Amino acid sequence: MAKVQGTCDSRFKEVEELFQSYLDSGEELGASFVVNIDGEDVVDLWGGYADKARTRAWEKDTITTVWSTTKCITALAVLILIDRGLISPHDKVSKHWPEFAANGKEDIEVRHFLSHTSGVPGWEEQLSLAEISDLPKATALLAAQPPWWTPGTCSGYHSFTFGHLNGELVRRVTGKSLRQFVAEDIAAPLGGADFQLGAKEQDWPRVAEIIPPPGFDGTVKMAWLDADTVAGKAMRSPPPDGNNANTTTWRNADLGGANGHSNARGVARMLSPIALAGTDKQTPLLSKKTVDGIFVQQAKGVDIVTGQALRIGTGLGLSSKDTIADWLPEDDGLCFWGGWGGSAGIVDVNRRMTISYVMNKMENVSFGNDRTKGLVGAVYKAFGVA
Repeated sequence: MAKVQGTCDSRFKEVEELFQSYLDSGEELGASFVVNIDGEDVVDLWGGYADKARTRAWEKDTITTVWSTTKCITALAVLILIDRGLISPHDKVSKHWPEFAANGKEDIEVRHFLSHTSGVPGWEEQLSLAEISDLPKATALLAAQPPWWTPGTCSGYHSFTFGHLNGELVRRVTGKSLRQFVAEDIAAPLGGADFQLGAKEQDWPRVAEIIPPPGFDGTVKMAWLDADTVAGKAMRSPPPDGNNANTTTWRNADLGGANGHSNARGVARMLSPIALAGTDKQTPLLSKKTVDGIFVQQAKGVDIVTGQALRIGTGLGLSSKDTIADWLPEDDGLCFWGGWGGSAGIVDVNRRMTISYVMNKMENVSFGNDRTKGLVGAVYKAFGVA
């Protein structure tokens, strides 16, 4: 039977016990969970198996696809450019990317890219994984098409295009690909944080196999994706298939919307500059002023792609009891994003805390599975917060 490994401050003993119970019951296959406070990992746990056959243990350095938790890091890249004064949330995108002004997109601002409100959540034509991985072609298609709604009026989840749009912005401003910027300007200054877009071939032996949710393994045709609707068009390029994450095409790609590879320790390290801004542990990457900007609400309401209630700031989601984040404390200093299946990155600036959960057994959820909610809930219980 798999045993949870790692370290856990006595204040959070219930977290460790809960993690072990998930492994014992089989609810969890393999996972890692980290709580970082003031730059220190007070909880750093991992355990279980890295493959469905249970032949490989989930080790301390095991990584896997974190799906849309990747968007936290992509947003961080743009926030760093804002902090450097190279770009403003209110800049017209066309100031930095002139071709993007085509077809009625001349008034779209950087903040619309960061908040899923640009009106460009997908491609007009259906594209395969290989085709969206061809960044020059896929990005040029987005630049040429019209917005699907009036930008800034509502959110429509940018499943993959969040990475293409913000990544191209990073490239136009810095001359670096998003993958290169994340590696050189974020992970390296943070002591070599274990996060990468895609996965280098040398790291493939430590990549955990993704176990898709039932019905999302590429074997079931989803009729709703064929509908001429915003949701259908936004989510069909490519259709939701968890097994994509186990392919070489996926690992070789630079998809800032979805194919980050990491573990909980890596995600927490990457997001710690948000939690620590304005403290004596502050990193050079972000100032408190820029972090305060994250909490400027850009959209709230039912997302027209997912059909779920969201509250979105500048780059990250904001907690609210009337949204899909209703299981988090409603706090004016809490921001987050999660990945398909259950992974999550949560930043609580008032407690100088970053929480991350990464797993390989997916559930069909967009923000937090039952294990995510249980573990995070146990952390806040230790603070006396229900």
